Amino acid sequence: MKKNAKTRIWGDKMILVSYQTIHVPRYHEWMKSEELQKLTASEPLTLKEEYAMQNEWMLDDKKCTFIILDADKHKETNSEIEPMIGDVNLFFNDADNPHAAEIEIMIAGLYWFWLLKY
Repeated sequence: MKKNAKTRIWGDKMILVSYQTIHVPRYHEWMKSEELQKLTASEPLTLKEEYAMQNEWMLDDKKCTFIILDADKHKETNSEIEPMIGDVNLFFNDADNPHAAEIEIMIAGLYWFWLLKY
């Protein structure tokens, strides 16, 4: 969604940043996992297809994707790649309420997966 292209949401432990092309290689590596493919009902994509998908989502006014960053690691590295731990997808599909959205959250980083699970 172009509207959120510059949006950043800061929390104490996590930062949400809009899904940009710089995030695609790491995201693509995550999505090579058969387990993540199964859990997210996703098909494997080539890196070229992943870039096309990121662009498609950026242009779609009914979808909004954020990458979840570990805030402490971001502070240490000032990077948006190394601290990536997952993503948040919003789907604005309610014609009666354009502000309502379905939300999906994926934690792909194994450390965070286990930390949040237990």
